[in-house]
Amino acid sequence: MPAAALGLGKPMPRLGFGTASATLGQAEGRAGVTQAVLHALDAGYRHLDTASSYNTEAAVGDAVAQALRAGKIASRDDLYITTKLWIADAHPGRVLPALQKSLRNLRMEYVDMYLIHFPVSMRPPPAAVEGAIMVVKDDLVEMDMKGVWEEMEECHRRGLARAIGVSNFTCRKLEYLLSFAKIPPAANQVVEVHPYCRQNKLRAFCRDKGIQLCAYSPLGGKGAPWANNSVMDSPILKQIAHEKGKTLAQVGV
Repeated sequence: MPAAALGLGKPMPRLGFGTASATLGQAEGRAGVTQAVLHALDAGYRHLDTASSYNTEAAVGDAVAQALRAGKIASRDDLYITTKLWIADAHPGRVLPALQKSLRNLRMEYVDMYLIHFPVSMRPPPAAVEGAIMVVKDDLVEMDMKGVWEEMEECHRRGLARAIGVSNFTCRKLEYLLSFAKIPPAANQVVEVHPYCRQNKLRAFCRDKGIQLCAYSPLGGKGAPWANNSVMDSPILKQIAHEKGKTLAQVGV
């Protein structure tokens, strides 16, 4: 699998297997997600992407443990594991405990990449519903980005996150973060990048700053509730794929 060199940690495999679903893992169940990840490993994926909000960290951990026992992979170091900080934990004093919880879910000593999921925070829920993944619009607040990033840097210094980065950040948000970061973000995972949504300005900014841009749903997420079918239904891409003897997915990515 081709990999992209980063400013932190080991190279990131260019294709990753995402574990988000419309039901946050509820419809699939832990066993269903585990089987999906095992199939992905059999297909050659070595980059697994999860998040505390996806409710799939434990299933990813189960799949990795099963793959190791079965000899599908030689060691944990053969994989690249990404997880993300949820907005309710994007506050000073909550970042490190949130990562430690994710590591317990994954049953791992470290992740290869830890991302701030969104450039916004939400007031932490009451203790009675702690851990619930829901967005309460009235509870959204401006992130203390400096305080949160300092704790992300501490996660890296402690070896719990081999690389740290962000997700869904615009050029302006990245510019502000870079104005004070002692350790710059290694990656920015964005919502949508594909031939029909090229994100030219953001791509150029990240390239100039040495930040790896990661595309979420590079084929448009066809079949998902958030789908954009422009890629997989594109007559131009279908023609190119036919002429090159490739699948549309190979051409689209």
